[in-house]
Amino acid sequence: MVLLLLAVNQGVRSDLASRLQDPTFVGSIVGALVTGVTGAIAAFMLSLPDRSKWWAVLPLPSLIFWFSNVGYQCLTAWVTLDPHGITLGETARCFATLVLTSLPLSLAMMLMLKHAAAVRPTTVAIVGSLSVAALTAAALSLFHVLDASLMVIMWNIGTAMLIVGLSSLLSRRYARRQQRLAPFA
Repeated sequence: MVLLLLAVNQGVRSDLASRLQDPTFVGSIVGALVTGVTGAIAAFMLSLPDRSKWWAVLPLPSLIFWFSNVGYQCLTAWVTLDPHGITLGETARCFATLVLTSLPLSLAMMLMLKHAAAVRPTTVAIVGSLSVAALTAAALSLFHVLDASLMVIMWNIGTAMLIVGLSSLLSRRYARRQQRLAPFA
């Protein structure tokens, strides 16, 4: 649904038909989509108390494939970008698309995994964020000429780490407060 709304609002990239002929580009999108799907499956499995912690490695093969494609594209395309290739307007539009894509996906993932707080909360948050990041990167590839996969990963995983850090800090404060109040109960 999010992708459909973005396509209506922004339109697909003008060179999409020719880019779909490039095996590296298609491989990158497929790697991101498979990483997104396997990451979501892993996050859901990790949120169940009777499942193995090894579900966290499920997205690893596709993540390696996806990152190798992104790395290859960065290595081969960085020379072809002229100094005026990245403009503030395009960067701002890319960032806006990133937020508009990842925010609804993150909220949906958070709602579906809201009971996972008691079971591996850090791992579930990171794997779930990886899933959202991968799906967002695949979406951005369809709308923007510039590959922003690394920015998408940093945005989503960084946000997950911030949430995990704040949750950890707040839970420690809550536990200390409960310990101080326990003798009086």
